Amino acid sequence: MPHLDPDTFAFITELGQNNSREWFEDNRARYDAAKGDFTSFIGVLLMEMEQFDSRVTGMDPRRCIFRIYRDTRFHNIKAPFKNNFGARILVGGSKNLHRRTGYFMNIEPGQCRLSGGAFRPEPEWLHTIRQRIAADSTNLKRVLQERTFRNTFNGLEGEAVKTAPRGFSKDHPDIELIRLKSHMARHRLDDGAMFRPGFLKQALRVCKALLPLNEYLDNAH
Repeated sequence: MPHLDPDTFAFITELGQNNSREWFEDNRARYDAAKGDFTSFIGVLLMEMEQFDSRVTGMDPRRCIFRIYRDTRFHNIKAPFKNNFGARILVGGSKNLHRRTGYFMNIEPGQCRLSGGAFRPEPEWLHTIRQRIAADSTNLKRVLQERTFRNTFNGLEGEAVKTAPRGFSKDHPDIELIRLKSHMARHRLDDGAMFRPGFLKQALRVCKALLPLNEYLDNAH
């Protein structure tokens, strides 16, 4: 499976336009087919990723898929379903979402992307990342300045504190990196990219380009 089925994107697009339990139940068979297609693609991606990241070996693609159901108890948006298919390839699964780096895929109209890095890391891990950068940013900058990384991503992205985190000088030469609350790299995709024959190779190139960043951040533990 080198790419996703166009029907998968058609389903998630229409769900965004008809986000109700009634419409979802009427289209459950389409959802099951779309979820199966997405899961199968992630399974193939995992097998290919084993060639450069042994940590994904044996990972169950079904456990990588985010739930389509939105928990409206803690969300301002009360629509019962998410408007995207999402996957996280993460050692230890969802319990490590804020404890380890991972690879993430989002399929959503106008918001398709592949990304990786540290997503809202827990305070202790975030503080360690900041300390490592403050002490010597050479290795991180080497990762960010590598040609493949620069050709694939637009630097690091994430929310940031306004000035400087507690315990760090606002005048530090690397304060822009230290201010970040997430250290993510994102590769944006046009909506048709995942249906083209070369999408699997493209996804693999992006994930391989993410590996040095993931290794740097995980080693900050």
